[in-house]
Amino acid sequence: MPTVSQLGFSQLSIGTANDTVRSSHLPSTSKPLSAVVAREHNTNLACSTFLRSNYVMLGTVFGAAFGMQLAFDTGSDKIWDSINKGRQWKDIKYRYVEQPDDE
Repeated sequence: MPTVSQLGFSQLSIGTANDTVRSSHLPSTSKPLSAVVAREHNTNLACSTFLRSNYVMLGTVFGAAFGMQLAFDTGSDKIWDSINKGRQWKDIKYRYVEQPDDE
């Protein structure tokens, strides 16, 4: 695994908007510095919001797990139903269940 200096980030220093940035060792294919600073700011904001206390972190983890489980289950059920359309009991039940006579 390459080290940080091998990747060319050895002299990258990101500070406030008034600080200078030494970008002599940045790779030529790197993102613009404003995108890097914005991503770092958003990461710090998310960490300070969701990891402020243990209760908030636990609530975030449990809420995210619940939401991901719900999305995964719904998505996998829709895929399964579309692959097996016409072969499941809910699709062919009307052929075999007799309607009661209302007399």
